[in-house]
Amino acid sequence: MASVRFTVTPTKAEDLPGLSDMSPDMSSRSGARVRFGSRESVNRSDPLSEASGGATTTGGGGGADTPELSSIEQGDGNSKISSVYINNTHGVDDDDFYDRNLALFEEEMDTRPKVSSLLSRLANYTNLTQGAKEHEEAESIGEKKKASKSPQMGTFMGVYLPCLQNIFGVILFLRLTWVVGTAGVLQALCIVFICCCCTMLTAISMSAIATNGVVPAGGAYFMISRSLGPEFGGAVGLCFYLGTTFAGAMYILGAIEILLMYIAPKAAIFEVGAAAMLNNMRIYGTICLLLMSLLVFVGVKYVNKLASIFLACVIISIVSIYIGGLLSAFHQPHFPVCMLGNRTINGHDVRDNQCRKTVVESKEIYSVDNQTFLSENSTVQMTPGPTHVIEVNTTHLWREFCGSPELNATCDEYFTSNNFTEIKGIPGLASGIISENVWSSYLSKGDVVEKSSLASSHVAHPASNQHLYVFADITTSFTLLVGIFFPSVTGIMAGSNRSGDLKDAQRSIPIGTILAILTTSIVYLSSVVLFGACIEGVVLRDKFGDSVKGNLVVGTLAWPSPWVIVIGSFFSTCGAGLQSLTGAPRLLQAIAKDNIIPFLRVFGHGKANGEPTWALLLTALIAELGILIASLDLVAPILTMFFLMCYLFVNLACALQTLLRTPNWRPRFSYYHWTLSFLGMTICLALMFISSWYYAIVAMVIAGMIYKYIEYHGAEKEWGDGIRGLSLSAARYALLRLEEGPPHTKNWRPQVLVLLKLDEDAHVKSPRLLTFASQLKAGKGLTIVGTVVSGNFLQSFGEAFAAEQTLKHLMDKERVKGFCQCIVAQKPREGISHMIQSSGLGGMKPNTVVMGWPHAWRQSEDPQAWKTFINTVRVTTAAHLALLVPKNISLFPSNSEPCTEGYIDVWWIVHDGGMLMLLPFLLRQHKVWRKCGMRIFTVAQMEDNSIQMKKDLATFLYHLRIEAEVEVVEMHDSDISAYTYERTLMMEQRSQMLRQMRLSKSDREREGNPGSSSSRPEAGGATRSQAQLVKDRNSMLRLTSIGSDDDDDTDGGERERVASGGGGSYEHQRRVQMTWTKEKTSQYRAAHSGCSTPEGFRDMLSIRPDHSNVRRMHTAVKLNEVIVNKSHDARLVLLNMPGPPKNTEGDENYMEFLEVLTEGLERVLLVRGGGSEVITIYS
Repeated sequence: MASVRFTVTPTKAEDLPGLSDMSPDMSSRSGARVRFGSRESVNRSDPLSEASGGATTTGGGGGADTPELSSIEQGDGNSKISSVYINNTHGVDDDDFYDRNLALFEEEMDTRPKVSSLLSRLANYTNLTQGAKEHEEAESIGEKKKASKSPQMGTFMGVYLPCLQNIFGVILFLRLTWVVGTAGVLQALCIVFICCCCTMLTAISMSAIATNGVVPAGGAYFMISRSLGPEFGGAVGLCFYLGTTFAGAMYILGAIEILLMYIAPKAAIFEVGAAAMLNNMRIYGTICLLLMSLLVFVGVKYVNKLASIFLACVIISIVSIYIGGLLSAFHQPHFPVCMLGNRTINGHDVRDNQCRKTVVESKEIYSVDNQTFLSENSTVQMTPGPTHVIEVNTTHLWREFCGSPELNATCDEYFTSNNFTEIKGIPGLASGIISENVWSSYLSKGDVVEKSSLASSHVAHPASNQHLYVFADITTSFTLLVGIFFPSVTGIMAGSNRSGDLKDAQRSIPIGTILAILTTSIVYLSSVVLFGACIEGVVLRDKFGDSVKGNLVVGTLAWPSPWVIVIGSFFSTCGAGLQSLTGAPRLLQAIAKDNIIPFLRVFGHGKANGEPTWALLLTALIAELGILIASLDLVAPILTMFFLMCYLFVNLACALQTLLRTPNWRPRFSYYHWTLSFLGMTICLALMFISSWYYAIVAMVIAGMIYKYIEYHGAEKEWGDGIRGLSLSAARYALLRLEEGPPHTKNWRPQVLVLLKLDEDAHVKSPRLLTFASQLKAGKGLTIVGTVVSGNFLQSFGEAFAAEQTLKHLMDKERVKGFCQCIVAQKPREGISHMIQSSGLGGMKPNTVVMGWPHAWRQSEDPQAWKTFINTVRVTTAAHLALLVPKNISLFPSNSEPCTEGYIDVWWIVHDGGMLMLLPFLLRQHKVWRKCGMRIFTVAQMEDNSIQMKKDLATFLYHLRIEAEVEVVEMHDSDISAYTYERTLMMEQRSQMLRQMRLSKSDREREGNPGSSSSRPEAGGATRSQAQLVKDRNSMLRLTSIGSDDDDDTDGGERERVASGGGGSYEHQRRVQMTWTKEKTSQYRAAHSGCSTPEGFRDMLSIRPDHSNVRRMHTAVKLNEVIVNKSHDARLVLLNMPGPPKNTEGDENYMEFLEVLTEGLERVLLVRGGGSEVITIYS
């Protein structure tokens, strides 16, 4: 069927027929030209045909036939009405922004994409190698991915078989028979069952985590780090890495043991001495490690190709064991074991199968010239027949036990008292030997392997010759066997490590892993029973097969030949070692690329194809440490610890996520429960201490050190982990508990709100304020660092974010633990008020405010600074908060400048809750002030008994457990000095002059009429004259910009709005009365002429000061004299801060009082209590 295709191209609206008679509003916009082309078919997959505006197609089309406002698209028998976009100014191919049904959201499409776009990106999601990038970054909008083959591996090939290969290993072939013989069938079943339960419960937890979203390649490390956070993830990830590396060393040692014990015993370099075997293992193990590392370095593809061969060896070996065990019921393999009494004889010393003391032989003899020829070392007994004699020869065993071939030689007492017997090494499945192997038979190092059911004379029980008996090489116990066997059940993470290659990882990982564990558990449990039912107990307890002439014990049961097991186990252990040397460097590379451990960054680099070269080098070095141990039985418990710790945290992660019920916890695998995870975690912890308590402590210490290192020096990561969720839950619970009542005095500690000011370049003006706050942190309270950004939040959001980052950087520099808060407000004083009211949450609200002294407030460099300061003092007083104001903060010591001597002086003038007592104590907990002494001064008036006051104060400090020197200063009544009067007079003149200057400035601002501009030079001249006059009277008061000091209700932002004519209703109210005529102006000037002329100003200088101000100034001067006299050499002076006046008219006077009070002191801390007691004498 023919279909019609239309396209839209930008053009002017007036070019379209039929649009000329539209409304002017519509026709003035940019339009679109609609052109039609006829085709037999339309390619629906063409992206241009899907867009609202596609490219123009070829073909003719008449403009007269074009619909005015709609076009009809026909195809496949369906008709669709689609509106033509008129306002299309952004380009024709941008269908994301101009979908016809999503026009409401088009302005936010860059940050909030369409659902279809999101789903298409998720459909193309590729599992990245863990650590290469954050998985969130893989979803970035503009990222271009290379076309890659979609993963096709299923459950069987992708999870089940790799898990089987990793679980079955060297322990099954080299140690399981020994575990069964030593622990007995029952305890061996218990060991296998506990270990298998541990891995099964861990697999259930792992399946829940692995199916809770897409898991990129990375396995256990990825799951733990994203579930428990970077600290736990890094610590456990490194433990898992060390476990995998030592597993490689264990597999190499197992391969070398098979080579030197069972394949080529003559290849041993060292043959004499107890340490000969260990040295052989070290040399051959190092050579094998180098070869394997080179193979991994050359290319992993060769390792992967060999993996299937190694897996086939494992399966063939296991099948041959089962076949041999079943056939032993009908035909027992011939592996005789020589016994002396109940002791097992080393098969290497039994020559020519002569398990006896003497050999009786019958031989013909002949005589030549009456000489009888007899064999040497034999006794001849003549018989009646002339040609036959019976010969009794001693065996090699006789010569070893007696030291001589003679029959009359002195022999070992046990050898003399007991006879040699020969028993079957493989009695067979139907022999009932399992009844003897049910119970345990633990041995100490050097004990002889014995068969308790045989008769024996224990005359001389200690073994006399180590070369004739089979001895136990180590002391065995249940716990030791657990540690040695557990590595044989590890390897359950192989499926999750391959998640990037799986077609459906969330289905394959749980099924494949659990089936693999079930399979291996059945194999292990059945093997324990099979070995106990088929093999003689002394052979089972013979670790290296010495009793069966050096054969591999499990190989004696195999069909058709022991070599099937020997060769199969050798290749399987080599393959497992290669897999460990391949996986461990990639795990280390993933941790390094996550950048959570700074000193590991170098190991994130590798070859151009991403192969981890440096990580492989480190892995080989660590594996060499394991090979130098040279004992499989000593290496196995080490990696047991690391794997158990990894499994413990997998269970913890699942239990934590389940209990916290985080919204993102929605696993597809539903057969889990938090109790199972806790049970698995408990078993892991128990196994760690059961197998080796000292290794468990060492592993925990290593993990703890890594955790703390990442916590303090690692990069900050936010992965939505469970520990963060646990912290949120704990914080919520604690905050709700704190809300139950106000804190007791004994629990009071400074919860500090530090108010910092930023300059125009967003730099902190007084960073020492934060340093001082950090020195107070011995109280371990809350710290909130806040600042106010002037402006509107919608326009100043970027500035606020930059200010917050500046504060965070400063907090990190000063090592202050706390929070930062930035508020955007039109006026700084309002922002500070809002911050004081709203900071904190629940019971964790600030109770102390730290703010800086307004620098050079007299010079009016910042006109609003001192008004904001006084307003903040009033706000903190109203909010019942304590206030600390360090004066001359730039002179305070930094954290790197400790005071070596001196005093902290406390001037306790009025009691306001005990803050003055507590603050020096807290400061002296810090290293900066630790060596400073503490002196407390209090003021006595004429009517006070100063001697009694001193005693009472000393007693009070004793009960407070505070060590300090006490002194009572007497202040006698004295007349007001001329200096005090003069100082008060200058203060009041300045205060009144400032008010007049503001009034004069306000007058000029109201004269908005250009016609009145002639009056401005006059007012400006008066201002300059007044400023100069004050400057001449007192050079200390430099009012260089006094006219710019604004009143309380005016700020820069409002002035800008007034100037631009954009004021709101508030501005309108203020300007209702601002229409001035010439008559009103002259009348106003006549009424205020006394304040606008220099003559009026000179009259103002003749006023008398207010009496209350004189008294306050007198107090300030007298106190300052006393304080300077006593504390001029003090490192820090703490002083009660008087409150501001209730009448705001005296604000300037208040600042002057504080200046006079602290004159001549280098470092002063003004303290104002919050009204509640903060210190108590009671316990």
